[in-house]
Amino acid sequence: MTEQTTQRRVVVAEDESLIRMDIVETLRDKGFDVVGEAGDGNKAVELAFALKPDLMVMDIKMPDLDGLSAAEKIAELKIPVVLLTAFSQQELVTRAAEVGAMAFLVKPFSPQDLLPAIEIALSRHAQLIALETEIQDLGERLETRKLVERAKAVLSEKMKLTEPEAFRWIQKASMDRRL
Repeated sequence: MTEQTTQRRVVVAEDESLIRMDIVETLRDKGFDVVGEAGDGNKAVELAFALKPDLMVMDIKMPDLDGLSAAEKIAELKIPVVLLTAFSQQELVTRAAEVGAMAFLVKPFSPQDLLPAIEIALSRHAQLIALETEIQDLGERLETRKLVERAKAVLSEKMKLTEPEAFRWIQKASMDRRL
């Protein structure tokens, strides 16, 4: 495990209390901070919104609200979710991918199965967030470039400047105004 696990805050949602206790114990033994436990999907969503953990480990089959529906609601918080289930039907896997699960484990599983899945989920989630940030930055840069191109066109037309002259005029005006 990496050193980062000591800072990772986790909510565990599992309706079977013995399994939940085992998961919590495993995570705590590996340095995770289990900040909340839930026995149903509604409580899992409530804890996710209240505690904003770094990770959710959640069973699919739970009372009140299933783990897939809970994961869908939690997705707006951009919290990675590791889904657990005793069933491995393709439709569950497909739905888990659709709701944004970062990992999917079939029960019974061992700590040697759970911990790598968590590490990979956290890593993929960090990569996804970095890509979203990069996309946003590129979008902003593209919009700025479009504005500069329009300004150059207006200057070229109104002041009869060449494109390089118009660009230099914009640069000078920006520097003069400290933009």
